[in-house]
Amino acid sequence: MRLLRAIPGVLGWLLLAVLCAWAWHLKDPHLRFLREEELPLLLAALCAAAAIAWRSARGARRVVALALTVGAVLAALGHELASRQHRLEVNAASGPVAQALGARFIVGYDDANDLRELARRGLIGGIFVTGRNVKGRSADTLRAEIASLQALRLAAGLPPLVVATDQEGGGVSRLSPMVPRQPALASLLDADVPAHELLQRARAYGAQQGGALAALGITLNFSPVVDLRPGRAPGRWDLHTRIEERAISSDPDVTAQVALAYEQGLESAGVRGTLKHFPGLAGVTEDTHHMGAELRTPVARLAAHDWKPFQDVSKHSDAAIMLGHVILRELDADAPVSFSRKIVRQVIRGEWGFQGLLVTDDLTMGGAYNRGLCNATLGALDAGVDLLLIAYDHDKYFDAMHCALEGVRRGALDPRVTERPRAPRLQPLR
Repeated sequence: MRLLRAIPGVLGWLLLAVLCAWAWHLKDPHLRFLREEELPLLLAALCAAAAIAWRSARGARRVVALALTVGAVLAALGHELASRQHRLEVNAASGPVAQALGARFIVGYDDANDLRELARRGLIGGIFVTGRNVKGRSADTLRAEIASLQALRLAAGLPPLVVATDQEGGGVSRLSPMVPRQPALASLLDADVPAHELLQRARAYGAQQGGALAALGITLNFSPVVDLRPGRAPGRWDLHTRIEERAISSDPDVTAQVALAYEQGLESAGVRGTLKHFPGLAGVTEDTHHMGAELRTPVARLAAHDWKPFQDVSKHSDAAIMLGHVILRELDADAPVSFSRKIVRQVIRGEWGFQGLLVTDDLTMGGAYNRGLCNATLGALDAGVDLLLIAYDHDKYFDAMHCALEGVRRGALDPRVTERPRAPRLQPLR
């Protein structure tokens, strides 16, 4: 009986510990679905857990329960106040430095009206359009929404917004059925056809997709996937990356040829593609959507094998390159590739001589966010990355932009970060 009576108290202490951890991570992107109710729900749960722990405790333990509860409440309120303050300060920002930093951000959204002032005043450089923006809507509605944002830019004398999406084909077809669904690019290899016909089909695939995207006002597509197929099923904790299902081939030459033909088709319609996810995720087993990851493949192997599609396609097209949130310890043990100054400046810009568009994967993914959003933001800007993507949890844009503004104010960033990034063109590329 004594053991049974102790159970509620133990559960209360366990719940209190969990809630304290939640308080220190208030507004984590994984809990975005609770955003409106998160703080009151947390505070109510803290009070309930503290009451249970208090009733089961005596003496010093009650003091501990009270201290933990008060600390968690203060931490949660601090996060809430900081978030609101960042939003206020960013919304009030103006001037050439604010516009130059804003031009570095591509931001997702629920309601385009929330972006109108940011777009008009040059505090963002682009928008990310995905499934939540097309669900239950018509192509005409989305097209008019994008056009209205671009009209604000034109009237303000600002460059057009980058309008990005994630339409790979196959399982990652964010704008379908508004954009006709196509099978994965890898399906083109299923047909037993000569190489020249395969490339014609890939080019036609890209042109068809590019035409549908351009008709909506999309200018940058986060495709093709040029990670090599790892030849294994996704791991237990790989919920979203799933490269085996999205990659073109395990052969770097085949991948490069098909990806280049596809990219040429996209560009013929006026849409730029994006080679992803550098440095190649074939050797990664963790899912960077939720956790940190390390690529253990030797750099010599990567340079001779996995990096070939990135180099070959980028040399013969205007494709951008997306940087993944993986640690490549042999080159930089401290920062993921997406904000590694060593890798961006020494390898991509230096050894490769690539001067095209570099964009991070979503900074609200666990592989970057868990290392500190401010750290990731300052690191990517300092490394020389052109565009920082904040797609899933767009509220985090205000925290990241505030950090960038503070970084310039404190002199923590190279002055060159206030130069405008290389913007994708809106006209058909030749």
